[in-house]
Amino acid sequence: MRAKIFLGLSIIFFLPVIALAQGSAGLTVDDIRICTSVEDRQPIGADTSFDSDVGRLFCFTKLSGDQENSTIYHVWYFNDKEVSRIELSVRAKTWRTWSNKNILNTWTGNWRVDVLTSEGNVLGSMEFTVRE
Repeated sequence: MRAKIFLGLSIIFFLPVIALAQGSAGLTVDDIRICTSVEDRQPIGADTSFDSDVGRLFCFTKLSGDQENSTIYHVWYFNDKEVSRIELSVRAKTWRTWSNKNILNTWTGNWRVDVLTSEGNVLGSMEFTVRE
């Protein structure tokens, strides 16, 4: 009888932890693009190389998963140094979201945006260049 009670308590105790781990693991990036704007929830001017006078760039991300409410981060890097971290909500099993970054004309070089879970796991990454 004691073994049954212990087993039952163990299952109840570990269920929230299992559900959290599965939810984080179930979120995936279906599409990630760097673009010059987003219109009607679609990326416009997507590319991997931009002129230094671009002014502003967007990171568009389409996600899918088994949970509806979670948080991701777009982390912008310039020459491997973090320059911006933007928190974004995911509110449906299929979700499109984006962040933007003002780009100074002197910030030429290699850029990257990582898409992270709230736990810090990398879901996807996109590299691009701002050229002189």
